[in-house]
Amino acid sequence: MSENSQERSRAQDMNHQTFSVRSCDEAVRATLDDLQAKDFVRRLWAQDPALWHEDPAHQALIRNALGWLTVSEHQLRYVSQLQVFADEIKTAGFTHILLLGMGGSSLCPEVFRMTFGVVPGYPELHVLDSTVPSQVRSFEERVDLERTLCIVASKSGSTTEPLVFQKYFFERMQRIRGDRAGENFIAITDPGSLLERLARELRFREIFPGMPDIGGRYSALSNFGVVPAVAMGVDVEALLQRAERMRQQCGASVPAPDNPGVTLGVVLGTLARAGRDKVTFITSPAVSDLGAWLEQLIAESTGKENKGLIPVDDEPLGEASVYGNDRVFVYIRYADGAVPEQDTIVDALKSEGHPVVRIDCPSLLNLGQEFFRWEVATATAGSLLGINAFDQPNVQESKDFTRFYLEEFKKNGRLPEESSVFTDGDVRLFTDDANHQALKGASSLVQAMAAHLSRVRTGDYVAINAYLERTPAVHEALQRIRALIRDKRRVATTLGYGPRFLHSTGQLHKGGPNSGVFLQITADHGKDPDIPDEPYSFGTLVAAQALGDMKSLCTRNRRVIRVHLSRNVEAGLSRLQKTVEDALSFAPPL
Repeated sequence: MSENSQERSRAQDMNHQTFSVRSCDEAVRATLDDLQAKDFVRRLWAQDPALWHEDPAHQALIRNALGWLTVSEHQLRYVSQLQVFADEIKTAGFTHILLLGMGGSSLCPEVFRMTFGVVPGYPELHVLDSTVPSQVRSFEERVDLERTLCIVASKSGSTTEPLVFQKYFFERMQRIRGDRAGENFIAITDPGSLLERLARELRFREIFPGMPDIGGRYSALSNFGVVPAVAMGVDVEALLQRAERMRQQCGASVPAPDNPGVTLGVVLGTLARAGRDKVTFITSPAVSDLGAWLEQLIAESTGKENKGLIPVDDEPLGEASVYGNDRVFVYIRYADGAVPEQDTIVDALKSEGHPVVRIDCPSLLNLGQEFFRWEVATATAGSLLGINAFDQPNVQESKDFTRFYLEEFKKNGRLPEESSVFTDGDVRLFTDDANHQALKGASSLVQAMAAHLSRVRTGDYVAINAYLERTPAVHEALQRIRALIRDKRRVATTLGYGPRFLHSTGQLHKGGPNSGVFLQITADHGKDPDIPDEPYSFGTLVAAQALGDMKSLCTRNRRVIRVHLSRNVEAGLSRLQKTVEDALSFAPPL
């Protein structure tokens, strides 16, 4: 290799990070100096739980949650075995891979799928993380099951969604392959889990172990990320080697002011304490799906004890004037796919005094660096906020309420009946008594929406939680509604698809600051597949999940309404958009 080509290779090996944080520059420097004086970096690598919590129970959990610090080094020792597996899958003639997971088990593989696409000569990866019946059916229709490898991924091995996906697709596979159905399945799960036992009983082709000392959202560089990646043809050795370089740059001997992960965490934590807690991602199209992974990492790690960073992913770009003073922008720019419009807007945001973090990514294989950088940054920000960045104490609430509703269905053959607050044609609005009182005697759907949106205050965010099939048309409609609210109310907006967001931003919604105003959207279902060995269908399950989510939000006195649409979701969303537009004309300006 020539000297120039070696220099180009080295330049591509590392992403470059810069900051523009004028108003908080002194505070950031002071915090970095303070962390250096407190030996933060060395203590991080020594896995000192006191960095996050003094309570012994919390410390015990934290000690068993820091394996991500060394996982890239660990995984590199097994690259050859992973490649043998990938070659075996190709030789077996698989043309599709269907990953069945949720949260930390699905978001990283989705990043690889959306970033690298279909690698020539390798199977095409699909990621299913929705219990909406039409979404399940659409994934089934995309693949040739006989030539599909199903990856059932669940760290705990007992997560509801991956298990019902497994039941559904295994039954489908048995129709085609009979007693050999297990050859079309592999599992990724922690040792000793229910899923591991199930995989052995059903004679899965392979079982890849998770690492018990790594939490789901920190597991990107473990088997949960690299097994799907290598199977779809990603060069995981290069990916892990690039991650290792970032790990070294964030190492125990690197002072806090020179440490890219710690510095990023200090910037985010310091800005959050100054009121800029809306971490807004602007990403080049080629790496756009990284935002969804970052959203889970940040929201579930920091959103607790009425604190937290609020990640804002995939919000439509607006003029600098529509953004409030609660924002910090993170621009992740891929050199070969940069969009001039994004460059222009980011420059305008900096000119307006908004803090901007810019990360230049010269190679897609450098994604591994961002996984590690952001894990360090999130852990650092959590320490500054005074919370345990490795638990998720409020996630169980929605699960418990969902279980209650499913038990009601088992006993009565139906979910509990609800009375709508307003009905306008085939659009119905639901909420609890406390939120109904806050709608100020509205007598129409538009008035109710206006009253709800008038509850939005400066520094709040509006979360749209849609239990709908994600299609291009649906997503575009929801994005238009986001932009309407953002531009009129000058507040951050988020969009999550249920039930996947329950394993991502759900923790933040319940445990984070009470600054969210929620719009839940549900719809009637068409063809609704049954779940083998369960008394309910996918439609009943997702309805129970939406009810459980709503109940949890109401129990925590969150500002929330639910809008229910008919089966014609696109028409319903068009009507909802008009309702929101009319409502915003009534709502007083902030």
